[in-house]
Amino acid sequence: MVLTLAVALGIRQFLLEARFIPSGSMLPGLQIQDRLLVEKISFRSRAPRRGEIVVFHSPFHFDPALQANRRSSPLGCLLVNLPLIGSIPGLQEPACDAYIKRVVAIPGDRVVVNPRGQVSINGKAISEPYVENFCPIDSQGIGPCRTLDTVVPPGTVLALGDNRANSWDGRFWPGGPFLPRKEIIGRAFYRFWPLDRTGPLGAPDPLSGAPAKAGEAAPSPAPAP
Repeated sequence: MVLTLAVALGIRQFLLEARFIPSGSMLPGLQIQDRLLVEKISFRSRAPRRGEIVVFHSPFHFDPALQANRRSSPLGCLLVNLPLIGSIPGLQEPACDAYIKRVVAIPGDRVVVNPRGQVSINGKAISEPYVENFCPIDSQGIGPCRTLDTVVPPGTVLALGDNRANSWDGRFWPGGPFLPRKEIIGRAFYRFWPLDRTGPLGAPDPLSGAPAKAGEAAPSPAPAP
């Protein structure tokens, strides 16, 4: 029993884990309560690529402007992520959450995100067939979503939700829009539930429209906002 538990924990820590989708930030492609497999091997040998779906630690874990609200520890996060303990009211901790978004820009990219949430990289509007719900704007082109015009620094990526009108992503993080690579847990690559929508997750390169060379992947089922 102890050995089996140790092996299971080892697999989850270093190789593979399952996560579920608790919010609509990745609609329409990823629906609420979808179950995904997340692999943790690819990014040990290479950087994330545009179009890949990544699971990462909460911005409350790494954003300097949010860390004042953080009161978690690795052990505390382990406990609150256990199904029975984590469901107890009042024990949830934002710094222990995991988030799931799509990489849209990588180091060196000059990225512009307009008021609708549409993205241009190095002066070229990218193809994002997985985005259907853009931010609303008025007749003057003004809307509720924040814009970006910046260059992605080394060691980071820009990750946005596919549901641009309803995603708390880099556009809104108070400490800055970039996701440090070291905060990425893994790559969401396969949906295993519901059964009528199982299959690999696509990761098209938004600059070329071509599939990425590697797949993508969100813990057992623990939430990934």
